[in-house]
Amino acid sequence: MKRRELLRAGVVAGAVAAMRPPVAAAQSTQNATIPPPPESQLTPAGRGVDASNDLAAANWKPLFLNEHQNETLIVLSELIMPATDTPGAKEALVNRYIDLVLAAETPEKQREFLNSLSYLDSESIRRCNNTFRYLAREDQDGLLHAMVYPRIAGGWAGDNVIPNDPGHAHFEALKERIVMAYYSSQIGEKELGWDGAFAHGPYQGCDHPEGSHK
Repeated sequence: MKRRELLRAGVVAGAVAAMRPPVAAAQSTQNATIPPPPESQLTPAGRGVDASNDLAAANWKPLFLNEHQNETLIVLSELIMPATDTPGAKEALVNRYIDLVLAAETPEKQREFLNSLSYLDSESIRRCNNTFRYLAREDQDGLLHAMVYPRIAGGWAGDNVIPNDPGHAHFEALKERIVMAYYSSQIGEKELGWDGAFAHGPYQGCDHPEGSHK
């Protein structure tokens, strides 16, 4: 399988697992009437705000990342999700989506992301005497290849895997953000099979009398 096919398969499997509620929870809420949250608790999307217009604006500016962090993220995301026969991460505005999400994250989650991005630069400087965004493409590839798999103490992987390999952990954290952002975009969703049509109208709940569900 090609790399993008593997990433896409992982996204689909994760989405299916996340959407499947526990049986007990589903049964306990089957007949419950859940009131809508107050307006003040709704997300911008829940209030009908379309952030895609802001993300695609020509004068877009990051809300959370600084200029260097944003440019590093653009380079990294395009290496992980490059343009092939379909558009890549840069065209899908992956960096802008991640910046928007990070701006609303907890300080802990923000620090975790910045630590992973900083680790990439520190390793780049240690190995190649420059930050990641300024490296030649072959050096960027070489650095990422060294982080893709956990290091091992000797022989093949298994019991010899070095515990808590920081390079691998940081790479996985960054890759997860980038892949999920890509497949949350319209470009990525069309790769997953979305036909571009949006659902319209209110969701109509079950109208069967209690106890008569078939």
